[in-house]
Amino acid sequence: MQQKSLAVSGFEKYRKKTRKEIFLEEMNQLIPWQALTEVIEPHYPNPQRHPLGIKRMLGIDCLQHGFALSDAEL
Repeated sequence: MQQKSLAVSGFEKYRKKTRKEIFLEEMNQLIPWQALTEVIEPHYPNPQRHPLGIKRMLGIDCLQHGFALSDAEL
């Protein structure tokens, strides 16, 4: 019999949110992602080279600049 983890037991709902999670939640409330993606989409390079998508790349860029992270740290 395997031991159950705390995540399975429902204990995960009591954990503290990280600074990054809080930052991204605030960004989702403040930034009109759909409007930005519509403006950027005509200028976005070949989507086959960047499979993450425009919205995710914008979020990564905001996170990178908000926390002064390098590409490797993301």
